[in-house]
Amino acid sequence: MSQPILVCEKLNKSYKKNVPVLCELDFVVEPGRIVGLLGPNGCGKSTLLKLISGLLQPNSGKILVCGEERSEKSNALISYLPERPYFPASMTVNAMMDYFADYYDDFDRALAQRMLADLEIDPKARMRTLSKGTKEKVQLVLVMARRAKLYLLDEPIGGVDPAARDYILKTIIGNYNPEASVIITTHLIADVESVLDDFAFIDKGKVAMCGNADEAREQHGTSLDNLFREVFRCSRNA
Repeated sequence: MSQPILVCEKLNKSYKKNVPVLCELDFVVEPGRIVGLLGPNGCGKSTLLKLISGLLQPNSGKILVCGEERSEKSNALISYLPERPYFPASMTVNAMMDYFADYYDDFDRALAQRMLADLEIDPKARMRTLSKGTKEKVQLVLVMARRAKLYLLDEPIGGVDPAARDYILKTIIGNYNPEASVIITTHLIADVESVLDDFAFIDKGKVAMCGNADEAREQHGTSLDNLFREVFRCSRNA
């Protein structure tokens, strides 16, 4: 059996004393899977991605990336898209590609250029001239053009127009290494569930439900979107 890409064991994270964001969270991602990390605002989705990427440290628990404990070495295996754009407004798209090419040995510039052309984004454009949705597309292209083992995408389609979502989900995500895995956080479950292999519903800092997306739809006789609404309605009424 192949080794998991990611293993999180009993993760705990608090920003303030006695206010846990993640509580004894267990989470496993197998190779070659697109996983939806789904939950309401404040449930810990973004915090979990930041822990996996090394931007935050857990209070306790363990994170394994490709079988080894998370470290600076793990950064070479992970391609992370944060929720908010982070490049200076004065930078051009070309300059951003230069930065990625200099910083990441696995950056495939030719692939990035093809995806930008498909999205009709001018590589000479400066970030300040682009719409919020287009900035998000540029950063997603850069992240997905790396030949990483694990892609962490925090709300990748939140500001993207509906007409572009299909392209982003089916084409850009389709360019990732088939031996790698992708974790997507989003509130737009109906828009992403067609590309998901697996899912995890996060509630109150824990995994409330997880599994194979197709099997869950068959077992419950409904979409992940409807199942999500049912699970969290029950949780809020508990």
